[in-house]
Amino acid sequence: MADILNVFGSHVFNEAKMKERLKPETFASLNKTIKEGTPLDLGILDEVADAIKVWALENGATHFTHWFLPLTTIPAEKHDSFIDFSGDDIVLKFNGKTLLKGEPDASSFPSGGLRSTANARGYTIWDPTTPVFIRTVANRTVLFIPTVFVGYHGEALDRKIPLLRSLNALDKAGKRFMKMFGYDAKRVYPAVGPEQEYFLVDRDLYLKRDDLIYTGRTMFGVLPPKGQELMDHYFAGINNRVTAFMKDINEELWSLGITAKTDHNEVAPLQHETATIFSIGGLAADQNMMLMETLQRTARKHNLVCLLHEKPFAHINGSGKHNNWSVNADNINLTDPTDTPENNLKFLLTLACIIEGVDENAVLLRACASNPGNDFRLGANEAPPAILSIYLGDQLLDVVEQIINKGEATSSIHPHSLDLGIPQIGKITAEATDRNRTSPFAFTGNKFEFRMLASSVCIASANTALNTIMAYEFNKACDALENSKNFEADLKKYIRKTIIDHKRVIFNGDGYTASWPIEAEKRGLPNVKTYIEAISSFTTDKTISMFNSLNVLSDVELKCRQSVAYEMYAKNIDIESKTALLMLDTKYLPAIRAYASDVAVDLDNVSRNSKITDISYKEHLDKVVALLDSASIKKETLKTALMNVRAIEELHNKALAYLQIIVPILASIRGDIDALEEIVAKSYWPVPSYSDLFIED
Repeated sequence: MADILNVFGSHVFNEAKMKERLKPETFASLNKTIKEGTPLDLGILDEVADAIKVWALENGATHFTHWFLPLTTIPAEKHDSFIDFSGDDIVLKFNGKTLLKGEPDASSFPSGGLRSTANARGYTIWDPTTPVFIRTVANRTVLFIPTVFVGYHGEALDRKIPLLRSLNALDKAGKRFMKMFGYDAKRVYPAVGPEQEYFLVDRDLYLKRDDLIYTGRTMFGVLPPKGQELMDHYFAGINNRVTAFMKDINEELWSLGITAKTDHNEVAPLQHETATIFSIGGLAADQNMMLMETLQRTARKHNLVCLLHEKPFAHINGSGKHNNWSVNADNINLTDPTDTPENNLKFLLTLACIIEGVDENAVLLRACASNPGNDFRLGANEAPPAILSIYLGDQLLDVVEQIINKGEATSSIHPHSLDLGIPQIGKITAEATDRNRTSPFAFTGNKFEFRMLASSVCIASANTALNTIMAYEFNKACDALENSKNFEADLKKYIRKTIIDHKRVIFNGDGYTASWPIEAEKRGLPNVKTYIEAISSFTTDKTISMFNSLNVLSDVELKCRQSVAYEMYAKNIDIESKTALLMLDTKYLPAIRAYASDVAVDLDNVSRNSKITDISYKEHLDKVVALLDSASIKKETLKTALMNVRAIEELHNKALAYLQIIVPILASIRGDIDALEEIVAKSYWPVPSYSDLFIED
């Protein structure tokens, strides 16, 4: 324990180090900005920068970087050394201006047309709500300064600015909400705890598969005789190689002040999960990006590769990210029903707001949780369906039904004890409600688990949506209730009406059953099966009005994100197409032709030597040749289709064409190649198979 405590936060300029190294009045000012959202005092920046510089140099740093989250899939960083000139002398310089502002080329990042090469200026600006940290990579120690990223005219070009704006909107609306109940909250904020799933594969085998290298997933491949059927990988003992890897990631994450708590094997072969304790506000998004980077960097040290793609392997579970989310006012968790939810009106109003918000913004939430890879897993028997519904559990469902049927709830189901009838085994108290792994938005005791997120996405977008929706719903409730002359009676009516109007989104059943989509359609719930369909929600009148009214994103910024999403989808599928063509031309087709040729020679030898034709040889060869011809024809079809789709200029139409034209061709080609893998001798197969990859040592 002592070692963990000494390691934890050692690479972070955290509150304790700030208090130790800054003047009391400077510390008080900066700490108030971080914790209460007061404006940053620019007059303290030089002192803060000098303290950070001295601490970083003491820890071996030679460079610093403004670290930010552009509209790509990974963070951005540019390293500058501390070296500068003062007259003719070399000095180590880092001041308040350097801390506060950087200037990357904004035209080189996705901007949805907001920045061009001719108008390239952009700025990174220090975000003090996430502490600076140091990280050593390949013997270079660098000071990382978390920042936001804006265009020359102040347009948000990153994922962090809207998240921070949504936090401010939720704080303002939440304080108004709490005031109705006679409570002056100092701060209202979300607490977020993401669970991160990932795969680990042997690096030597990875380097032999172009699809893994360029797309993060296997575009071809069949399951070995044993995959995850026996469910014996989930929570199984962690092997030595992975244990060593997990030890290293824990130590790295702890040093960065990230509360890595849980490591375990997931359901699929090679699949694992790391979960952290809740962080407040925007810190959770930054820390999850650090966690993903740490997973990938550390894997290489163990001759492994960490795959964060949502579906690296067909026919087994893919990876998601469970976003545990709650709303808190100071030390009060508004999403905690307490022991008597039927009497907890703050909770019941919060619950009603969440029910309405999820129902009204289902497609937006689907979009903000997704990327192209998420289309492979949503709706499969491994992930939540693409239909947004809310699981409440037995206790809350009973309370909600009482409110609907009687106007108010007067009782609630209480936790029960479990007695196994074995004296040596102690009795335990079970929770008041079960869990539902098929629900995309499930209540889990004192929080909601948004389980739809793709494993590789930045959680900032989904949490921006959740915070904005919640702020909007809080304001709507306040508009209706804060001037009420009979507050409690009107409050109960508001809760009941809201729940009745949006009860269609409540579903406690099994989301994997074939009957649920049918039932959901009857209820009028949207079933958005593809990412492309969901992206349109960014610029609906409702989304624009909500985000504009709360100053989270302007209509221009929302259109920017929509354009970037369409563009990135098209580019992603284009890369997959080029990868498939490369593998077909240089690996699969030559290997299969060689095999077919050798089988033909064997067939001829059998015929000449025995004077008879082995029918099995002939049938086998005919099947191989037929599949080979089919794959070759489809390959040419793909090339032609790509030329036509690439010529489409309008981004939405181009992305839609990739989805509707290119994706089915890729799937069809895969069908042929996978069928060949099952009948071609393994010695001819040009890439490591799933059987090879799934061996864990």
